[in-house]
Amino acid sequence: MAAISASLVKELRERTGLGMMECKKALQEADGDIDVAIDNLRKNAGLKSAKKASRVAAEGVVTVRVADDASYAALVEINSETDFVARDDNFKAFAARISDAVFESKNEDIAALMEGELEEARSQLVQKIGENISVRRAAIVEAQEGGHVGGYVHGDRIGAVVSLKGGNVETARDIAMHVAAINPAVALPENMPQEQLDHEKAIILAQPDMAGKPAEIAEKMVQGRLKKYLAENSLVNQPFVKDPNQTVANFAKEAGGEVIGFVRFEVGEGIEKEEVDFAKEVMEQARR
Repeated sequence: MAAISASLVKELRERTGLGMMECKKALQEADGDIDVAIDNLRKNAGLKSAKKASRVAAEGVVTVRVADDASYAALVEINSETDFVARDDNFKAFAARISDAVFESKNEDIAALMEGELEEARSQLVQKIGENISVRRAAIVEAQEGGHVGGYVHGDRIGAVVSLKGGNVETARDIAMHVAAINPAVALPENMPQEQLDHEKAIILAQPDMAGKPAEIAEKMVQGRLKKYLAENSLVNQPFVKDPNQTVANFAKEAGGEVIGFVRFEVGEGIEKEEVDFAKEVMEQARR
């Protein structure tokens, strides 16, 4: 059985809201796999959902730039090893330079973009500050004919761009703010991957209240819960963060717009970060 660290229990508690002992037991039964533990809790304890992992692997910034005519926008993530460096003026200047280069060239290919002067600037910055600096990813979002894009950045760490058919840039920006805050899985229900729907269906079928139900009743219950799942995780069906009495789709419609899609970047998301126990490290050094 894998050793269950306090930090892992803490993360599961933050993501589920359950008690410490329940989380520790779930992790032990899942051999330390937090995603498996969450699935098992959802099956056995009726847990409806869990927050997405908040632990990130890298520091840095996300930048968003939108063209004056709202015809396109650029998102970029630039990483540093520590938050201290991410606040450094030299790092910020480098990040702005990269953001400008992506925006002006409309080039998402980081490898190609970083050839020549920009890579030299990165290398010099690494030598100057003593930390690794990397340009992780970039995205260009272009508006459809007659449409608009709008962007929003929250605290230099979360950026989002929304594309609308029709509408206006202010509406697109407000919806981008919603995307940054709520982090929907997809823009439209039909965009949800079948693999994810199959996974959710398996969890629903394993929940206690499904036991012994006739097949046709169970299927109706599954479809009802999947419909609710899609509503909760699809941008257009979510209650709009600035006015929960209407959906995002309705908010866009009031401005003559229709949501086409979105892109959202969050600093360090999806990167595994090694947890360092500094007290243990000091003790080991002292014993040498």
